[in-house]
Amino acid sequence: MTKTLANHRVTAFGFGLASAILAFEPALWLVRTWFDPSYSSSGAVYLVAVAGLLLWSLSSPVDHSANHHRQTAALLLVASAFIRLISQVFAINVIGGLALAFDIFAIATLLRVGERKRALSPFWLSALFLFSLPVERIVQRLLGYPLQELSANASCFLLSGVTENLSCNGVRLTLEGKDVLVDLPCSGTSSLMLSLAFIVVLNAIYRPRLSVALLWVGITLVLSILGNSLRISTLALGIAYPHWVLDVNVMMEPWHSVIGYITLALTLLPILRLYRPKARMFVASLHMVKGHELPKSLQKYLALAFVGLAVVVVSLPRQAVDVARATTLPVLPLFLNGQSGQDIPLLPVEQQYLEAYGGYAVKKRYGEHALTLVHTSSPLRHLHAPDDCLRGLGYRVEFLGSRFEAMPSALYRATAENGQQWQVSVSFFSDDGHVTNNVAEAIWIWLQNPSLSWTSIQRVSPWQGALSNQNQFEAAVFAAFDFPRT
Repeated sequence: MTKTLANHRVTAFGFGLASAILAFEPALWLVRTWFDPSYSSSGAVYLVAVAGLLLWSLSSPVDHSANHHRQTAALLLVASAFIRLISQVFAINVIGGLALAFDIFAIATLLRVGERKRALSPFWLSALFLFSLPVERIVQRLLGYPLQELSANASCFLLSGVTENLSCNGVRLTLEGKDVLVDLPCSGTSSLMLSLAFIVVLNAIYRPRLSVALLWVGITLVLSILGNSLRISTLALGIAYPHWVLDVNVMMEPWHSVIGYITLALTLLPILRLYRPKARMFVASLHMVKGHELPKSLQKYLALAFVGLAVVVVSLPRQAVDVARATTLPVLPLFLNGQSGQDIPLLPVEQQYLEAYGGYAVKKRYGEHALTLVHTSSPLRHLHAPDDCLRGLGYRVEFLGSRFEAMPSALYRATAENGQQWQVSVSFFSDDGHVTNNVAEAIWIWLQNPSLSWTSIQRVSPWQGALSNQNQFEAAVFAAFDFPRT
């Protein structure tokens, strides 16, 4: 009996130590994303939700006497190690974060949350943990543009039943002569993440069959897109017919957010009213592996081997799979708008990033204006909207919309800690002539043709400067680079 207990302790300690070794670096990266303003992540809230659900379940007794959950947890930890291996070798932090979800699955299984009086689904609990990753930012970059187009088309359909003075052109809607642009923030990724997290929580609590759970995930996805289209349509009507909303500016706070919260509530209400699936007993699914439980002595040696594997995995050299290839590098002009260019050194973190992942960046100041150029064959690594880096540098950034005259550009206002304000505009263009103000569109085009190289050009001017000076500087930039025009 004493020997069996000792074997069990060695096994538990071995798997626990290996799991901690594998999870340390991804967990450290994940925590940093919560505090790094450039990620703009609220992932810590979802971790609190996971912890709250776990405590709620653990405060109830175990209903069943099955004891083979340890083997299931061990298999999940092995799967986590394999994913962590991919993350380490290819230097992709997000994949390492995905491995943490397997750890949550294993922990929930080990704690037998699926067999308690207040049972939870370990699978859906681990799915909820995924929202603690910077998922919204990833979805916005990868799928932001098709979501924009989908929302714009649905909004156009809804508005066509209200007025005939409507023109739809891609993500641009014109209603009563007033332009309504479905920009990247209007893609609906925020409401989509909240809606999906909501249905994941319900699936974790109700524990339906997988087919039923996935059906409700699909329904939630459709309702979220429709809800976002309803929000865009409401904002468009408020812009075109302000007297319908008592002449309030629907694009200003708090009205803009209030409309978003109301449409989100309308999205979730049908789910809350109709979702009542029958629970599937988690224990029944485990009986499939009951007869294959490994001998206790062998489990001890496997646990020790797993520790060795974990050490090897985290020690492997990192080699990013998406390093930008060498290309012809553009340069900034020596003179621009009558001003000589003064080089601005890259920040140490920028220099280190370019050394690790390739790409090319250069900065220059021309009098009171500044330019930043980034050129890459891997836009997922290097291209981003200005608010990503400016927030990380301590600026408060406000998205102002887009401008299409002369050159499609996204516009921002950046406010430094000392109160000084700047106008920031950015455009993205490819080697074959694609030009856009939308980084999500640039990435979407690149995914369809990865052979393309992309360049972003960011212009910075004093907010209080004369509009004519800003326009002259922009025109000089376009002329110097001979950018493709729309």
